[in-house]
Amino acid sequence: MKKIIIGIAIFIMYMTGVQVMAQKVFSCEYRSQADVKVYVVDYRSQADLIVYKCDYRSEADGNEGMWYFCEYSSQADKKIYFVDYSSEADLKIYFADYRSEVGWRHKDKKHLMY
Repeated sequence: MKKIIIGIAIFIMYMTGVQVMAQKVFSCEYRSQADVKVYVVDYRSQADLIVYKCDYRSEADGNEGMWYFCEYSSQADKKIYFVDYSSEADLKIYFADYRSEVGWRHKDKKHLMY
């Protein structure tokens, strides 16, 4: 039921032209502060999303894996918390060396970063 509601919300945002950019992230100190719990995997094949760390805020738009880490939580679109175990994670990511490698491997998790 939750997936249906999220899907309908995303569809309505798409149809009305509302754009939400959620690639400016802030790494929280506490799990309870986070919107999304993230685990960094060792291999690209294990990831839901392949992420590239941007140097500039202006590079981090869309929802394709270009992340800019903000200094303050108020600047971020999403607050994330890095967990120690993959079983605790909402989203598994792999940090890429090149921006051309970014993208969703499992699009069913894409709603987490909207």
